[in-house]
Amino acid sequence: MLTQRELFLKHNAQTSPTPLLLEFIKANGLYMYDAAGKKYMDLIAGIGVSNVGHCHPNVVKAIQQQAETYMHLMVYGEYVQSPQVNFAEALAKVLPAHLSCTYFVNSGAEAVEGAMKLAKRFTGRHKLIACKNSYHGSTQGALSLMGNEEFKQAYRPLLPAIEFIGFNSLPDLEKIDQQTAAVFIETIQGEAGIRVPEAGYLKALREKCTQMGTLLVFDEIQCGFGRTGRLFGFEHFDVMPDILLLAKGIGGGMPIGAFVASEAIMSVFTNNPILGHITTFGGHPVSCAAGLATLNTIVEENLVAAVEAKGQLFKKLLQHPAIKEIRGKGLMLAVEFDSYETNKAIIDGCIADGVITDWFLHCSNSMRIAPPLTITEKEIENSCAIILKNVVSVCG
Repeated sequence: MLTQRELFLKHNAQTSPTPLLLEFIKANGLYMYDAAGKKYMDLIAGIGVSNVGHCHPNVVKAIQQQAETYMHLMVYGEYVQSPQVNFAEALAKVLPAHLSCTYFVNSGAEAVEGAMKLAKRFTGRHKLIACKNSYHGSTQGALSLMGNEEFKQAYRPLLPAIEFIGFNSLPDLEKIDQQTAAVFIETIQGEAGIRVPEAGYLKALREKCTQMGTLLVFDEIQCGFGRTGRLFGFEHFDVMPDILLLAKGIGGGMPIGAFVASEAIMSVFTNNPILGHITTFGGHPVSCAAGLATLNTIVEENLVAAVEAKGQLFKKLLQHPAIKEIRGKGLMLAVEFDSYETNKAIIDGCIADGVITDWFLHCSNSMRIAPPLTITEKEIENSCAIILKNVVSVCG
């Protein structure tokens, strides 16, 4: 009889020639457990997904109750379904007044795709702008916005009329003109290795977009829902988007994404043609129930309040000559080493010692630290001790 690992390699599509092949059988809070009972600290939260930890009881309860009530009833947008309505209302209450209308989809990439269509339809323009070293997903449209040719070249031709600007480059804002439908930008860049906007950059971008009648789209798929020490990343910079993209951490571990705009902008999907955007499973009742439970947990337990201090504790504890820099805000951090080879050796050692971390698509010499927001100070101390042990082992 084949093992689960052998079956995985035989029947599950692979995305790299060397998958980690870790086999987990349960997860709770910060921890994941393998078949032998060994526990691992998850310092990446499933790549920014498990913001409230694995299997948070509030989320599990909401999933169970909704699954017993009803699941899929109809494609998105036709029936009034309380889980969708309640989650959308809750989002509107914590967002700026103009971000009051939510379209639920299944993932971050789908949120990007929907927003691309929405921006073109609302403005009547075709040109889109994204940032170099950006990451917005891997579907054809989202891939077209990715600012790294290495991941795109095998799939061309992609969408036309897309230009790229340097993140934090004020001169590049001149590329935004009256043909630009929208600028897509991560409020804090993720796969670029956690790049925070410089003072005044996002305000200048906002002003240029307003001047040109261009929509500003903030991708908060990684940095939203408390990860940076604010509920939403844009709150750090006193700048608001026309369209906001959410996914990953908003579902408490369930698959869900969303793009949020004003009613006026979103209304263009209702006509010329009708059904301007369609999704069968978007806004799935179970995922929306999980999303509402996640948001309520973050707010009611005031998880965001401690995030900045927890991030600072990581920075304080991770001190070694081999660590070149620690970038980021809150619990969205990048620890930079001299090379991918050094970083990979340290990461491998950490995994062997029960700490899960990884690197970034566009910044392979930096280690990702993005644990559940519920991580405790003691757990931070324990994980940092293991990281430093492996830094010393690799770098001396």
